[in-house]
Formats: sequence, C-alpha cells, structure tokens
Amino acid sequence: MSRPDASPRGARTHRPGSGVRWRAWGRHHRAMAVDSARRLLRRPVGSLLTMLAIAIALVLPAGLWLALDSARLLDAELEESTTVTAYLDEDVGEAEAGRIEEALAAQPGVADTRLITAAEGMAEFQQALGLEDALARLETNPLPASVVVRPADPAPEAVRRLAEALEAVPGVDELRLDLAWLERLRHLAALGQRVTLALGVLFALGVLLVVGNTIRLAVESRRQEIEVVTLIGATHAFVRRPFLYSGAWFGLGGGLLAWGLLRLGSDWLSAPVSALAASYGASFHLPQLGAEGSTMLLACSTLLGWLGAWIAVNRHLAEIRPR
Repeated sequence: MSRPDASPRGARTHRPGSGVRWRAWGRHHRAMAVDSARRLLRRPVGSLLTMLAIAIALVLPAGLWLALDSARLLDAELEESTTVTAYLDEDVGEAEAGRIEEALAAQPGVADTRLITAAEGMAEFQQALGLEDALARLETNPLPASVVVRPADPAPEAVRRLAEALEAVPGVDELRLDLAWLERLRHLAALGQRVTLALGVLFALGVLLVVGNTIRLAVESRRQEIEVVTLIGATHAFVRRPFLYSGAWFGLGGGLLAWGLLRLGSDWLSAPVSALAASYGASFHLPQLGAEGSTMLLACSTLLGWLGAWIAVNRHLAEIRPR
C-alpha cells in the first residue's frame, strides 16, 4: 500500500527576535570601531597630521577660555578686597571715632569695619614712603582718623548704595570709593567671552571642514566597496557607520593633542607669570583644565569629528548610485 504524500508546505521566513538584533547591532558597532581605528593606524602620518590640525583649531578657543577663567578668579579676588574708606572729621577724637565706627558697623550691608586712628595712619604713611625723619618734624598730624568698611555685597551697585548710607552718618567727612577699575575689568571680561564664543564657532567650523575633507577622501577611496554592499541591500546607516567612527577617532585624537599642547603651554608660561605676580606682591597661578574641563574638551572634539564625518558621508552617499 502506497504511502500518501505529505501535504506540500511553503517556505518559512525566520524573523530573529529583538534581543538577537540588538546583539548583532552591538557586535557590528564594536567591529566597526575597531576596524576604523586599525585603518587610522595603518596611515599613522596622515592620521597624525589630521589630528594635529584639529588640535591647533581647538587650542586657541580653549586657551582663551582658560584666560577668561583666570580673569573670573581675579575678579572674584578683587571683589573680596572691595572696601569703602570713610574719613572722619579732623576734630574727632579717638573715643568719638570708636563710637562712629560702631555706628558704621551697625549699618545694613556692612560685613566688618576697621578703625585707623590718626596716629596709626601717620605711622603707615611714614612706613610706606620711608620719610620717618621728615614727617616726624611736623607739629600736628594732618591725617584724619578713618574707618575701612568691607561691604557684605561687593557688587558695584550695592557698594554705591552702601556708600550713600555711610556718608549720612554724623562725623563722616568724606568717603573714598573707586569702582571704575572693577567695572572696566567686567566689561573686558564680557568682551572676552564674546570673542571666545565667536572664535570657538569659527574654529569648530574649521574642525568640521578638516574632518569632512578627510572622510570625503576615505569615501572616494572605498567607492566601489560602497556600491557593492549597497547592491546587496546594505542601508545607508550600515555604510555610514565605519566613517562615523573614523571621524570620532579623529576628533578624540585631536582633543588629546590639544589637551597636551595646553598642558605644555601652561607649564611653559607658569614660571614667568608667577614671577610677574610676585613682583607686584601677589600670588597667581595659571588655571588648569582640570577633570571637568578636560572631559568637556574631549567630548566636544569627539562630537565635532563625528558631526563632520556625518555631514561628509551623507553628502557623498547621496551622490553614489550602484551601477
């Protein structure tokens, strides 16, 4: 007895699960990252020159940012040293000067006060000028007592309001307040921020052009390979992936070189800057990028490299048509 034939069945299509697809996607990303790094290492001179061009484009805005950071530190120190000097009437004695100091210290917005008597003021004046013998011949002390007031809020507007209130205290003859230099420093800092922002945008465009031109040449050198994989169904994302990793490697390498150049420049300039500050009786050290600044520099350089590669690859993939 013949066996009946099995009923014919059509071909089945197997759709992998989402977990399998994600693992394959991750493996391809790792493979492309390693492959793009190897391609850069096969051309060390060309890759190094490209990274050096990116580093030079990043050094200037990063250096200006550090200079602005040092100016902000100096501005904070100057604000902390902001004081108002209240000169008392000439006929005010030491006891009355103490009461006036207490009245000034009780004013709102005053952090602390320091009384300088007429005798102490003359002693400081003699020591500063080195005219002890000449000034000692004076019959009377021409210097009045004064009170040095440190404001709680060093902002120029708050200091001006405090000065108006202190001037109304009985016994105060004159107030000495000079905030013009602090306002000029703030205006210069605001100008520097805008200049740094403009230069940062211009040099970021330069980085995009450098990476874009390098990736364009890489795309042209692999044009036939791209046409073949496109014919067998490769998507633009699949084709674009290795070039994006190449751009990211270029950006990361340029960021590392820029970090090294900034560190070398800071070490080279730290000694003369410290000596210049010491000649004025101050202590100043050039600021460093630190962990946060270094991370920001490397992240920006890597992102610029990736973006430049993405723009270049998208433009040239639109022009490549399989034949």
